[in-house]
Amino acid sequence: MNYRRAYLPAFVIAAALASPAVAQQDDEGSIIVTAQRDNATQVINGGEAGVLGNQPAEDLPFAIRSFDETLIYNQQPLTIGDVLENDPTVRTTYGFGNAAEQFVIRGFSLFGDDVGVNGLYGIAPRQLIAPELFEQVQVLNGSSAFLNGAAPGGSGIGGSVNLQLKRAGEDRNRATATFVGDSHFGGSFDVSRRFGDSREWGVRVNGAYRDGEVSIDREDRRAQVLGGALDYDGGTLRAALDLAYQEVRVDSLRPKVTLLANAIPEVPETGANYAQDYTFTELTDIFGTFTLEYDLSPDVLVYAKAGARRGDEEGIYGGIQVTDAATGEASSGFHSFIPYEQNNEAVEAGLRAGLATGPVSHTLNLGGNLIWQQDRTAYDFFSPFATNLYDPEQVAPQPTAFAGGDLDDPFPITERKLASAFLSDTIGLWDERVLLTAGARLQSIDIERFSYFGGGLDTAYDEEAITPVVGLVVKPVEGLSLYANYIEALQEGAVAPLDPAIANPGEVLAPRMSTQYEIGGKFYFDPAIFVTLAFYRIERPGEGFEASGADGTRFAYVGEQRNQGAELTLNGELAPGLRLIAGFAFADAEFDSGLDAPGVPDFAANANVEWDLPFVPGLTLNGRVTHTGEQEANAANTLQLDSWTVLDLGARYVFAAGDAPVTLRLSLDNVTDEAYWASAFDAFNPALLQGTPRTVKASASIAF
Repeated sequence: MNYRRAYLPAFVIAAALASPAVAQQDDEGSIIVTAQRDNATQVINGGEAGVLGNQPAEDLPFAIRSFDETLIYNQQPLTIGDVLENDPTVRTTYGFGNAAEQFVIRGFSLFGDDVGVNGLYGIAPRQLIAPELFEQVQVLNGSSAFLNGAAPGGSGIGGSVNLQLKRAGEDRNRATATFVGDSHFGGSFDVSRRFGDSREWGVRVNGAYRDGEVSIDREDRRAQVLGGALDYDGGTLRAALDLAYQEVRVDSLRPKVTLLANAIPEVPETGANYAQDYTFTELTDIFGTFTLEYDLSPDVLVYAKAGARRGDEEGIYGGIQVTDAATGEASSGFHSFIPYEQNNEAVEAGLRAGLATGPVSHTLNLGGNLIWQQDRTAYDFFSPFATNLYDPEQVAPQPTAFAGGDLDDPFPITERKLASAFLSDTIGLWDERVLLTAGARLQSIDIERFSYFGGGLDTAYDEEAITPVVGLVVKPVEGLSLYANYIEALQEGAVAPLDPAIANPGEVLAPRMSTQYEIGGKFYFDPAIFVTLAFYRIERPGEGFEASGADGTRFAYVGEQRNQGAELTLNGELAPGLRLIAGFAFADAEFDSGLDAPGVPDFAANANVEWDLPFVPGLTLNGRVTHTGEQEANAANTLQLDSWTVLDLGARYVFAAGDAPVTLRLSLDNVTDEAYWASAFDAFNPALLQGTPRTVKASASIAF
């Protein structure tokens, strides 16, 4: 038995012992009350809805919510995936053999490549995103093809995520020290100022560094980020420049477990790691956006925004393929060395105008966008070796089995250009108690795929389509919005795996269309509690492997996939000092063959509760329950993962150090140290992702 020890950092223990246990003096009491209120974890009901702009949720024919930066400070997530675990409609898994987070929304994948930043695609770091740079993590359920255009990575059919970089609001100075897992220490700072005669100028600089082993044996993570924003708000003219740097490294990442046996293996010990010590992922990104808005009149806005990113990645990626579920006997599969460089640019410009024709109001949106991307990469796959899931041996890297491209100086493998033009009108009737949105986006996807062997053009296509949207919002009574939408989307073609056993490894398939139908309602209670209920159906061509005569097996579009379900989310203050973020999602993801899509849980639910104890000034208790139901583990539906439930508990305490509030945070994730297979979502093969073990998190922040 492997007994694990968890240590609390000395700064947390010392601060807790030194903190006052009696009522504060009046000025200290005011500091504590204000800081406790400012630290309250919250959800913003609304967000950036693409070309429709920043909108409250009740005015949109879509389900949208935004997780505030207070949640990031309070929960100390290591990645954006940890933030999205608070959303019952989102589950996180890994996309490939490396630390590449992808998110499952309405049964479809959202790659890290297709997460937006300040409303632009292609600007966010790939694979892993450190959350410290962002003030909002916005989730929009359902297709956003009209709102944002086609995602360049070809995902996002079930939902989209947009990240808002931090900008100056109120003046602040904040420093934070953090501890996670066994020996993962870090610190961050956040400085914000507004200045000028009318405080029209704003500057915000923030950064973080953390490093060390987390709660999984030998898995070491390091992240360093730095962000800066300069903005100007002159009334009619607004401009902002956001720049950011991120470097993330993961050593000995515990990989997904691919199934070659027709059985689900027993889950290893919670902290077990079956990775090779030489495996690593290192990601370096420089990215930023520039935004400009000008009010031609009180009802007419013109805007433009541009963004760019340079990303460099390399790593030795690993995996494990179980051949005997009872004994854990396995093959390493093809470990690989894959350098990857990417340059992305994106621009968008448009006009938003409001006008009235008698009792009818109109909000017109028109404009267009362009995205350019170039991927330069190569690969070197190593020969497999024997191992065991429950007793892995450390083995030296094996000889090359097959390789492609220039490993020392990767040349372009994929070049993309996505262009679109959009037009919509939102008609308001009866004092805007009825809002009808109709629009269309002319979308073009131009992709060239080059050979790894010499760089010659391999495949190319240039496809375009008009993707319409119709959305309706009806407000029959105060606080209630009923909505419906119909939306189509054009999606970049799926990419075949780099598997020499198939006839078309690495081939990019032609773009495919999807269709979504959705109805729902949103309701404010009292008005501090907000509830959203949605019913949806999404249809698109499926993907998989098919026999192809003399060519053997090919990766291709196979049949149709239909995902439908119901979602409910709830957030707000149930009573003074008692806050709730909760919800559930039912999903039925099925192919026309009658088989269910693997990796899509039939039911998922979350409940996150915070309580400011009225009889202990400054103390907040919090807890979260996350439940994920059964899910199919393979395409034939002969394997199934059990449901799982995880409990997290924590507390925050605020006290005054002179005029400065100090916040101590302590939490224990997966309190019961539940061992579970968290996900079986994988585009190509049955693959299991093991859940995170019991994890201690602690931090101390001071605002001055």
